[in-house]
Amino acid sequence: MEEKSTTIIIKSSLNTFFYSYHTFSSIASLLLLPVSASILFSQALTSSPSSPFLLLSISSRIQSLFDAAGFLSSSSSPIFSFLNTKLSETAFSFVFAFPSSITFLVLAKSSVVLTIFEFPRHKFSPPPLSSLLRIFRPVSTTYFANCLLFISINAATFAFLFLAFSFVDVLHLSSNTSAFGLSVFGSILYSVILAISVVICNLAIIVSAVENSSGFQSILKSCMIIRKRISTSLILALFANLLMAAVEALFQYRVVRPYYLNRKLNLALVGEGFSIIFMHSIVIVLDVILSCLFYKSCKSGTSPNWDRYDNRMELEAEEKSDFQV
Repeated sequence: MEEKSTTIIIKSSLNTFFYSYHTFSSIASLLLLPVSASILFSQALTSSPSSPFLLLSISSRIQSLFDAAGFLSSSSSPIFSFLNTKLSETAFSFVFAFPSSITFLVLAKSSVVLTIFEFPRHKFSPPPLSSLLRIFRPVSTTYFANCLLFISINAATFAFLFLAFSFVDVLHLSSNTSAFGLSVFGSILYSVILAISVVICNLAIIVSAVENSSGFQSILKSCMIIRKRISTSLILALFANLLMAAVEALFQYRVVRPYYLNRKLNLALVGEGFSIIFMHSIVIVLDVILSCLFYKSCKSGTSPNWDRYDNRMELEAEEKSDFQV
């Protein structure tokens, strides 16, 4: 049942996107290009042969904090080095992309939500500016609360993993087998917690725009909404994250890697980079559409008859084309 519901939501999201393609592509072009560019370029900077000074400063600061707290094994264990690096990269990407995210990303998500819930027939233009400004404040407040929650969850998870490895070292159980098992457990735990956090934060944005709530109230409402649909939400998050990871890997392979090999920025490379950035923006729009339809499914209590909705849209398109002919 859950797999069928997930398939229906994904299919309906794609149909919704293509039904209002002009509106969603306009949102991606006008609002999301700066966000996607900042995300992709921040990842390019962290993966460059010479990491930026800010990344090295964050990494050394985290290392000194844990050493001062008594985690002396952090310098010798590979998992500690890996966690330190990932935490530093996450912090750098967050700082680099935050200015564009708190403005353009919030406006873009608000536009997509309004297009689906209030202006479903706007096929060629984004929602009016007055409606967009009406929900900008609660959505931006919720986004800021999401950032605080995401940072807190990352810090708590990393602290728990550091404590677990230090406890194993104190008991002198840090053999290769136990270290590998604990590393696998820590990776799975972090991935599950991160996925659930992303789902809750994404759904909180929808709740804030639709139900006129803001901040941690929207986060609590989103937790209540998905309490019986966790497996479906995780599958949808996996689908969106796989698309996002594919586009980010394509940017690394087709733009970042050739640039660092040749140290040349030609017109073809710029054009390909722009195309991949636009693809990344489209994936962000599709992710918001998935969250909107998942919200509809959860609020209805059962799996809605999305096929009837899709067929109605197709019939309207056919009738309009016949009328024009």
